[in-house]
Amino acid sequence: MDLLLFVLGLLALVLGAELLVRGSSRLALSFGISPLVVGLTVVALGTSAPELAVSVGSTLRGSSQLAVGNVVGSNIFNVLFVLGISALIVPLTVNAQIIRQEVPIMIGASILLLVQALDGVLDRAEAGLLLLLLVTYTVFLVRQARRARTAVVEEFADLAPPGRWDRHWSIQVLLILVGLAFLVIGANSLVQAATSFAQSLGISDLVIGLTIVAAGTSLPEVATSISAAVRGERDIAIGNVVGSNTFNILGCLGVTGFLAEGGLPISAAVLGFDLWVMLAVAIACVPVFLTGRRIARWEGGLFLLYYVAYAGYLVVAATNNPLLPTARGVMLSFVLPLTIVTLVVSVLRVPESEA
Repeated sequence: MDLLLFVLGLLALVLGAELLVRGSSRLALSFGISPLVVGLTVVALGTSAPELAVSVGSTLRGSSQLAVGNVVGSNIFNVLFVLGISALIVPLTVNAQIIRQEVPIMIGASILLLVQALDGVLDRAEAGLLLLLLVTYTVFLVRQARRARTAVVEEFADLAPPGRWDRHWSIQVLLILVGLAFLVIGANSLVQAATSFAQSLGISDLVIGLTIVAAGTSLPEVATSISAAVRGERDIAIGNVVGSNTFNILGCLGVTGFLAEGGLPISAAVLGFDLWVMLAVAIACVPVFLTGRRIARWEGGLFLLYYVAYAGYLVVAATNNPLLPTARGVMLSFVLPLTIVTLVVSVLRVPESEA
């Protein structure tokens, strides 16, 4: 049954991603909104539905640490694994708006969360601020898209030629809704099957939560970004990841923190390591995106190797393995130099990017 559930979940993810990307790209053209903005809003919000469901459900059941770990782990997974594997399949061209606007917003949201978590709790006032920023950000994107309507229609006029069965906006919205439904169902099925496999192998619930749940709730992002990259909708592929990470912080933790009785506690382990890794990963996007405004295959491979190192550290740390000090040293010697190099490259390339 677990194997059948795994296969059905995978099929649902593939079908859902195809429907979501098709519907959102057509809808973007119908309303004169760029696929990038759709990726940052409609697709990002939709593919973050599993993170939101898991985080809220975990908090209401009293498992607040699972809620925080799910969001932080998913954000790390999105950048390192989703962008990494997408770039390995098809090198991704990065829109200038992502470099100048969306990545800095993602980094800013990560820094804000880190600052809010310093006292060990995300209270309702802080969660309310996150939700307010999410609404402001979404309204800003919509207004920005309206100003560029004419240019967008001309640029993407070949996406939906006359006579296509999905030309009407109502069909496009239906495709998006059905696609989202398949993504959520598929992700839940895969997580359930993978968790059952892990438990049968004797892997602890803590390791399952740190790895399988975080990666599993990001499966919609995986399926959507890969499908978008293959179909040539590379703005949606990258916008989906960046937008999902921003929504995970502002939306998922905003809602979860607001609903949590007495605030959402942040563990010392997450505050001392995982949040810093999430910030380092977000900052690492800057030099990669600036280099020719594309994510090359070798850069995608580097991201994947980085995630393997991080996942390996989580397993070692969760099982109290004697290799923990060595693993921590490897991670720190990799994360910190990467962050420093990122900052140096970003500073050195500012005049060039502005030119």
